[in-house]
Amino acid sequence: MPASAKDVWARGPQHPELAAGVVHVWRAELTSVAPDLGDLLSEEERARAERILNKQEGELWRRSRGLLRELLGRYLQLEPASLRFIVGEHGKPELAQNRLPFNMSHSGEFALYAFSDAGAVGVDVEVARRPVDEVAIAARMLGEGVAQRLQALNPATRRREFLRAWASHEAELKCLGVGIGEPGAATVGNRPCVVELELGSSAGGAVATERQARELRCWDWPA
Repeated sequence: MPASAKDVWARGPQHPELAAGVVHVWRAELTSVAPDLGDLLSEEERARAERILNKQEGELWRRSRGLLRELLGRYLQLEPASLRFIVGEHGKPELAQNRLPFNMSHSGEFALYAFSDAGAVGVDVEVARRPVDEVAIAARMLGEGVAQRLQALNPATRRREFLRAWASHEAELKCLGVGIGEPGAATVGNRPCVVELELGSSAGGAVATERQARELRCWDWPA
C-alpha cells in the first residue's frame, strides 16, 4: 500500500465487496448524510446520542453511527438495524456476529469509515477547530523529531502537518487496540502500516492496517 493516498476519492459502489488483501475507506460529510439513517440505531445508541449536550454534535454522532450500520449492512448483506456491536477495552467497536475488521472516526462534520481484508484496521480524521500549541503537543505525544519538524514550518503549514501527524498516530493506536501512551503502541514488531489520506488543508486523515494491504480504495458517500 502506498505511503499516502492523494486525489483518489471516487463515488462509492452501491454493493461494495472486499477482495483479498484490500482496504476500503469511505468519507462522508455528515451534514449531507440522510437524517433517516439515524433510525437504524439501537435503543442504546439512541440514548447515547441524546446524552450529548450539544444537540448539533448529538445529531452528527447519530448520523455517523447510522451510516456505519448502513455501510456494514451493504458489505455483509444484512439488515443494518439487526447488527449488534461489542466494545473493546479502549472503546473500539466490533461486530458481535461477524469478524469483518472495521473502524470509524468523525471530527466536526467529517467522518471516515475503514473496512479491511488486511487484518485489524484503524482510521482517524482530525479537523482544525480551535487554536492549540502544536509543537508542545507533538513534543509530548508524537516525539521530539516531529516537534522539531513542525517548529520549522509557518503557522498554516504547521497546523496542517500537525493534523496529519496526529491522525496517523491515532489511526495506529486504534489499529493496535491500545490507548494513548500504552507500551503496545511503541513496540516495533507490532507497528501497523499507516497511510495518510488526502482531505484538504483543514483536516488530516489516516488509515492503519495490521498487515500490508495489496490495494487501498477510497470512496465518497453517498454511493
